[in-house]
Amino acid sequence: MFKQLYIRNYTIISELDIHFYPGFSVITGETGAGKSIILEAISLLMGSRADNKTIRLGQEKCLIEAHFDISRYHLQSFFEKNDIDYDPEDCILRREIFSNGKSRAFINDTPAPLSAMKELGEQLIDIHSQHQNLLLNKEDFQLQVVDIIAQDDLLVKDFQQQYNHYRKEEEKLQQLKEAIAKGHENEDFMRFQFNELSQAQLIQDEQESLEQELETLTHFEEIKNGLFNTDLLLSGETEGIVDSLRNACQQVESIKIVYPSMNNLAERLDSVYIELKDISKEINTEKENIDFDPQRLEQIQNRLDVIYSLEHKFHVANVNELLDLQNQLKDQLATIDNSDESIRQQQIVAADLLNKCLDLAGNLTNKRKQASEKIEKEMLKRLAPLGIPSVQFKVQISDKPLANNGKDRVSFLFSGNTKSPLQPVSQVASGGEISRVMLSLKSLISNTVNLPTIIFDEIDTGVSGKVAEKMAKMMHEMGQNSHQVISITHLPQIAATGEYHYSVSKEETSSGTESKMIQLTTDQRVQEIAKMLSGSNITAAALANATELLHAN
Repeated sequence: MFKQLYIRNYTIISELDIHFYPGFSVITGETGAGKSIILEAISLLMGSRADNKTIRLGQEKCLIEAHFDISRYHLQSFFEKNDIDYDPEDCILRREIFSNGKSRAFINDTPAPLSAMKELGEQLIDIHSQHQNLLLNKEDFQLQVVDIIAQDDLLVKDFQQQYNHYRKEEEKLQQLKEAIAKGHENEDFMRFQFNELSQAQLIQDEQESLEQELETLTHFEEIKNGLFNTDLLLSGETEGIVDSLRNACQQVESIKIVYPSMNNLAERLDSVYIELKDISKEINTEKENIDFDPQRLEQIQNRLDVIYSLEHKFHVANVNELLDLQNQLKDQLATIDNSDESIRQQQIVAADLLNKCLDLAGNLTNKRKQASEKIEKEMLKRLAPLGIPSVQFKVQISDKPLANNGKDRVSFLFSGNTKSPLQPVSQVASGGEISRVMLSLKSLISNTVNLPTIIFDEIDTGVSGKVAEKMAKMMHEMGQNSHQVISITHLPQIAATGEYHYSVSKEETSSGTESKMIQLTTDQRVQEIAKMLSGSNITAAALANATELLHAN
């Protein structure tokens, strides 16, 4: 429920602070007084684009803020998803627009993206304007109305899940066909590439091993000389380090008995001797084992030439990438070899899902047809008292290609009399008739679901007298069914029906033109309705008539 609206420095509104209540409320005021400006401000809380030209002249920023009771709307998941504090009894939406062109949006004092504000705002307020009557041109809107009355949301959800699954598998089928068709075009070339790689008998990581071995063979003389000289220095017969170190160990060992402080040094020297003697043996072994094999060198060079050539040809960096490419070609060729069976299996999967979709879509059609009968009866009951006594209204459901909302094409057919043939309502109904159709539809929907606060912007265009009274009664009844309805009207019959009456006026002040909005007392309502009846020159008869209208309602 819409509880409070606060506006500051928005166009000709310097400051406005107004409270709203459950039930049916009306807003009146002369043309140009600022009613549309208030609606524009509210639309900013529903995600509309901001314009710094709307800031009141001479001010740096404007602010629009609204408070809502959302305890009946089951919106806690929205706040959890967007990491915003959830207060069901006082939800606050706020927009700030600055003269530099920037704007900010807040939900419960938490900065929020405009998309989140739009998502939430559209669930809290429904502004019905002449523009929204164009929805009757849209098939999706008409289908949505039928689904609301059918209360088939769980069935729609099941169908959409199944349909999305079907579309994914159907897309896989098409991609498979395209891949196989493309593969057939390149099959000979891919087989040539695969055979070339297979014949090379590549081994993972072999390139690094071969390159290291090549490095050793290429520097054989240098390595051999290094090992020989090292061995000579360590274990040479005349000045070998190992023998010298052994003698040093013996010398220290011989004096440690008479010189105990050498014990630790003797142990360390002995440890070094043992380690160096072991190193000397390994050096000697390496020296004896290393050998130059020109045949092996040629083999390695030839093998690396093959590898480098393949890497250059296939634009890869190493053998492992060549092996990856070989496996990819193997998989692609296997797909081509088994293409008929692969396509057949995928066709079975897609066909099975399609049949399930068609079954669910058929169930949807049945529910929609049942709901359509109810809509037709209820619309006739509502439209006849609204000045269209011979009205015809039919919900036409025809087949269409399967889509994410089923296989039903919905069209509302209308005729204002019994002699004219039924045609799509948007094509044959007048502006006033379309307004009455939309009011009747929303009245019907309001008995089925929790609608947000509905603001009717001059839905009474093109009607008067008894018809206006019937429209007022319908909006009043909508407001009584746990809904909140606000109507901006120029008709006294509708203004008198409201439980709460607000007036918008404009006046010239020292700081410029200002628009004001106030809630009227009973006496003020009499004056306002009398002015609507007789104009600015209020007569005694108009006052009496206004009083009578208020008492009657």
